[in-house]
Amino acid sequence: MFTGIVEATGIVRSAEQRGDVLAVRVSCDARALDLREGGSIAVNGCCLTAVELTDEGFACELTEETLRRTAFDERLMPGVVVNLERPMRADGRFDGHIVQGHVDGLGRVREVRNRSDTAEMAIEVDPGIGRYLVDKGSVAVDGVSLTVSGLLPGAFTVALIPYTLNHTNLGGAKPGDRVNLEVDVIAKYVERLAAPGAR
Repeated sequence: MFTGIVEATGIVRSAEQRGDVLAVRVSCDARALDLREGGSIAVNGCCLTAVELTDEGFACELTEETLRRTAFDERLMPGVVVNLERPMRADGRFDGHIVQGHVDGLGRVREVRNRSDTAEMAIEVDPGIGRYLVDKGSVAVDGVSLTVSGLLPGAFTVALIPYTLNHTNLGGAKPGDRVNLEVDVIAKYVERLAAPGAR
């Protein structure tokens, strides 16, 4: 489980097909993140396994299923910045919200309104994702725990503080970019339990 509090960013160094998986190498300070081989790491909000550690970072393997459900197919080019978060420790402080690292769908940045120090981002979503969003509710955008600041037809907005702009890849987001989205898991359970015939 994750919390959506990005601990570091990394840079994609390579992405090459190896059989059934896409092998991706990410440059970061793996020691500072205390990564271990075989351990989980959220990359842009998607829970992946660090299959190899090096002095320069780590490698992970993405299946066709992962590529189909995420924005990785167009955002794993060399030089792209990605958000990184380790799983939450059981004795850790819960700073964000419950994030499973299971991408529910994709959004597309519609607009970024930059102000002096902050920004507001509008993200387009399909109805299947939009129905889980509520004003002032939680959503993970590329793995960043954010608060929904407004609901629009076919879209929602989030406000980005200077820290988020400076310490995550959202500071470089531009209109047209696709982003990984994970909605609040509690909303999904409520929907399931309230469905006719649910036990």
